[in-house]
Amino acid sequence: MTDDKALTVHAVFDTREMADLAIEHLVQHQGIDRTDVFVEADGPQNTSGTRASGADVPDEQSDSGQSAPHLRGLIKVSADVRLNEVDATVGALRKLGAIDVSAR
Repeated sequence: MTDDKALTVHAVFDTREMADLAIEHLVQHQGIDRTDVFVEADGPQNTSGTRASGADVPDEQSDSGQSAPHLRGLIKVSADVRLNEVDATVGALRKLGAIDVSAR
């Protein structure tokens, strides 16, 4: 985002599924450009969150040999948003299950 009147909103989630839904919501419903949305582990280790969900949970009838997800920490979603969009973005992320939300 090239707008100098912007803040970065940070939110942490305990599942990759919730982080993915938050990203989809920010782009499709909040109108934030996908290039202004970022996702990463909220710490030094690769992680899929702190608990399994969605595609992380192996299907009981599947024999795919899928390994367990790396549940080593939270997932951080960040988005660069215009000042007038900060409150709506923070509110949306909280509704979508963010554990912690901040804007800087």
